Amino acid sequence: MCGIAGFVGFGNEDIIYKMISSIQYRGPDFLGISFTENVGLAQARLSIIDLDSRSHQPFFSADKKYALVFNGEIYNYLEIKEKLLKTKNYFFRTQSDTEVLLNAYIEYGHDCLDIINGMFAFAIYNFNEKTLFLARDRMGKKPLYFYHDNQSFVFASEPKSLFFYPSVKKELNLNTLNQYLTFDYVPTPFSIYKNIYKLEPASYLIVKKNKITEKKIYWNVNFNEKNISIPDAINTLDLLLNNAVKKRMMSDVPLGVFLSGGIDSSAIAYYAQKNCSQKINTFSIGFEEKSYDESNYAKKVAGHLGTNHNEQILSSKQSLTLLPEIIDKLDEPFADPSIIPTYYLSKFTREHVTVALGGDGSDELLAGYPTFISEKYAKFFRLFPAIIIKIFTEISQFLPVSDKNISLDFKINQFLKGFESNKNYTHSLWLGSFTPLMKNHLFKKDIGLQIENGNGLDVVDYFLKNIPNENYFNQILYIYYKTYLLDDILYKVDRASMFNSLEVRVPFLDTEVVNFISTLPKTYKIRNGTCKYLLKKVMRNKLPDQIINRPKKGFGIPLSKWIREDLKSDVFNILSSKDDFFSDLYVKKILYDHISKKQNNRKLIWNLYIFKLWYLKNF
Repeated sequence: MCGIAGFVGFGNEDIIYKMISSIQYRGPDFLGISFTENVGLAQARLSIIDLDSRSHQPFFSADKKYALVFNGEIYNYLEIKEKLLKTKNYFFRTQSDTEVLLNAYIEYGHDCLDIINGMFAFAIYNFNEKTLFLARDRMGKKPLYFYHDNQSFVFASEPKSLFFYPSVKKELNLNTLNQYLTFDYVPTPFSIYKNIYKLEPASYLIVKKNKITEKKIYWNVNFNEKNISIPDAINTLDLLLNNAVKKRMMSDVPLGVFLSGGIDSSAIAYYAQKNCSQKINTFSIGFEEKSYDESNYAKKVAGHLGTNHNEQILSSKQSLTLLPEIIDKLDEPFADPSIIPTYYLSKFTREHVTVALGGDGSDELLAGYPTFISEKYAKFFRLFPAIIIKIFTEISQFLPVSDKNISLDFKINQFLKGFESNKNYTHSLWLGSFTPLMKNHLFKKDIGLQIENGNGLDVVDYFLKNIPNENYFNQILYIYYKTYLLDDILYKVDRASMFNSLEVRVPFLDTEVVNFISTLPKTYKIRNGTCKYLLKKVMRNKLPDQIINRPKKGFGIPLSKWIREDLKSDVFNILSSKDDFFSDLYVKKILYDHISKKQNNRKLIWNLYIFKLWYLKNF
């Protein structure tokens, strides 16, 4: 795991050094830079596999024709290495996956992406052909941003590195601000900045003479349904998860497991302990507020599995102390508040280990969110005329407001948001903050006139074009893969862990696991109101029934209470300050309705608060 940066075009060694130094927390073990022939390449290394200095990057081929910078891990690199040795009797100077990746590219070109199983973002420069090749893993576990103009092409793991290149300007993109306000993040392939983009997952691009000559998706999810019995599906998923975890336990540094007490992280802990002769280290955090605390469940699983469990309690004061630290490092606004406990968990875990396994990805693959249950009711609700839905919405404003995690009033109001636009957008509105109608009131008139992407949900249509013939359920899953999983869950895990120089691996997003689960019938994922049906069948008799049967809770924090109490002064100061974007009256109404407990506006307030904190820091 590491950070990478580079450019092709005018520049010098000082520029590439500043670019990579800005993200040195991603790889504190070694900074490697190369500048030659107007090509700058750099890596900040967090040493995980083959700690030898010969594996430092940029990594050059033996003939110096190719140079690689690489962020991530290739889990099947030993099999690929064996294949290369048989093919052309390659000589390997190191024991690293880095060298295997470079030689795989030299041997197979972009087809090497078909055989790689891992998490990665990498760039390879061919000095003979003057071409730059960039690629990103299938699910987008590792980030890669880029900028290009007529004179240069610049890339990095995080946007902050790009701004050290002279031609890259920091300019806010109003269209992607529009998206952020709805999604709580800026969806791929865009960023919050003008002219800076994210490389899409499962894609590569080729740059020659400062022009993108080829950009291609090399893999897509296959939803072609398999005819497989439940018992066979249970056995197959059991085997695949065991293998996925086993592969990700390969490390030359200490390793542990995030354990929340939910079924996902508990499943990963189970397979990790199964594949380890010693007690594995598990890590969890708890909260002072009981409706948000899951630490007892984590302890129960740890005791059941016999792990060496480590726990810390996160107080509201600690959380609020961490927020400026996180905002200072985030170079895009990100309004999922669970980044705070994730950051704290990563910081705490890094005191003990360098690598951690996490349970992320299962909810998206196996329809694990409550929103998938809500879809059952949404089918009937869509039959109502708009006027009836409007009446329901008005009545819902009189529900008693609760500060509890996912309270009834919060669930009902989020549910009703989903019917403002067509059904393709329903889940994005359920998960997000501002609806298109709300944004009509939020934006100042002159700002609204400058926005060119309408309701800000156009990215959903962009991705659905990739699977035009799929049924609605699979389309929903696909949108989760391409939006919420990619730019919320994986973004959060990458930033929270990398800010603390910790590598997090996610076995549920193993290529073979994803390929298998995507072909299963809908009833294997959600059945009779039970989400993640197949995973629960797999884990029966492996984990306590209490863990398998309990409802999903999520990694929430008591935002509603904080906004009314500990954060009240700062939220009012930040949101009451005049800005160029938002209506003062509308923002004040959102605030006062929340403080007076007329409505639970925690998501709206947090979304605006984070944006304005980020904006004040960056502009």
